[in-house]
Formats: sequence, structure tokens, C-alpha cells
Amino acid sequence: MNDKNFKLICGLLKQQAGIVLEDDKGYLAENRLAPVARQFGHADVDALVANIVATKSRDAVQAVVEAMETNETYFFRDVDPFAHFEQIYMPARLEEASDRKQMRIWSAAASTGQEAYSLAMILDRNKMKLNGWRTSLLATDISESALQRAKSGEYSQFEVQRGLPIRLLLNNFDQKGERWQIKSALRKSVRFEQFNLLNDPSTLGRFDVIFCRNVLMYFDSATRREVFDRLASVLSPEGRIYLGGAESPVGVSDAFIADESGRGVYRLVTPGDSETQALAS
Repeated sequence: MNDKNFKLICGLLKQQAGIVLEDDKGYLAENRLAPVARQFGHADVDALVANIVATKSRDAVQAVVEAMETNETYFFRDVDPFAHFEQIYMPARLEEASDRKQMRIWSAAASTGQEAYSLAMILDRNKMKLNGWRTSLLATDISESALQRAKSGEYSQFEVQRGLPIRLLLNNFDQKGERWQIKSALRKSVRFEQFNLLNDPSTLGRFDVIFCRNVLMYFDSATRREVFDRLASVLSPEGRIYLGGAESPVGVSDAFIADESGRGVYRLVTPGDSETQALAS
């Protein structure tokens, strides 16, 4: 792929998905996009780019974005965010919101579904405590192919071994030959929907919990600020947002402040936080 076309790919990724591709990633783009070029009947990536420029093919653009996405994920990734949600946030929420009895959770950039199903397993094993509550779990991703995999709830032996204790595997999956599938009830408890984090999330409703982990680090600071503002607009006043270990709104957005009860956990800034926010910045 020549330099001009690499720059066109970089611009397309930034515009369509917020992904910032560094200048030394030309080889990565070439390797990932070569199969896309063949899929659309082109001899090489340069021909693919030329066709996209000429036709503005939405299918080809979507295929390029999906090929360049990093879909690294696994069950209960990094453990601590899930432990905080179950052991700290949820008990407090059950007590504070006992009159409303509603909890909406959003797994943003859900990829192939492991994060969303990890949350579903937590809700299921706490169903007695949540008796009488309305809980909903929405999982979104920009990639339609990733969402199709997530909806199937079917994973390889390698995928279920990553982060999933054997007890949870046996309790929540059915074995299908060499693969494992999330039990039907858990699959039905998660609603999967295609959504781009660069778009307005108000159509999705308001949420008490947002998991948006290990995706914002691929955006530049201006895009991260915009996404943080959008996430803040749909987070309830008592809600929490969980970010990846390499992500933080500090110095990027004034909408959130760290929740001292857990690493990578943030809440909305309130008027009383102005002095604390100033010190943190």
C-alpha cells in the first residue's frame, strides 16, 4: 500500500470510528486489509482504496473499519471492575435506589460479547437480591460481525479458558462438541445492538452503569473528550462508568471524577466536587 492510500485509510478510520492509526502501522494495515481487498475482488489494498474513493461503498468502508478494529476481549477481563460492580456498587445501589428498583447497564464497545456475558452472570448469581428489580443489559459495538458472534454466545475452548473459572463455565454454558455456548436464558438477558461511540447515545436511554473499557485509548484526546461528554449525558447522577486500566478522563474531560472505592471507576462531577476536580487536574 502506498503512502497516499495509507493516509486515506487513516483518515477514513478517524472519521468513521475515531481510531487513530500511527504512522508506523502501515504494515499492520496492509496485513489486515489484504483479505478485505480479496473479499471485494481487488488485486491488492491499493485497488481496494481506489474503489472506495470512487464508489464510496458503505459495505467496503464497514469491512475496512471492522478489519482494523482491535477486538481483544475475554471473560471478566482484569477482574477488579467486575468485583467492584458486584461487591461495592451493586449493594450500595440496592440500598440507595430501593424505591425505584431499576438498574440499566451498558456494555459499550462490547466486541464479541465476553464482557456483557460476564455482567449477565453477575446479575444471574445475584438474582435473589435483585428480586423485584428491573434490570436490563445492553451491549453495543460498531462491528456487525463481532455482534453476530456475540449474539450466538458460542466460544472456543481457548476463549472460555481466558478469565472464566471452571465453576462458572459449567454453570452457565452448554458444551457443543469442541465449543461452548452461553445458556439460552443468559443469552436472552442481553440485548445486542450496533452503535458507534462517535454518535449521540441519547437514543439508547439513560444508564446506571456503563462499561466502556479499552477502546478510548485508541482515540485522540479531542475525540475522547467528545465521547466522555456523550457518555456523561446518559449516565444517571448516581451511576458509575468503568474504564480500562490505561484510560482516564483526568486532563481530558471535566465531566467525571474518580470514585475512590475502585481503580478505573468514575462518577459524574457534582457542584461540591469543584475543588477536588481542580486539584486532580
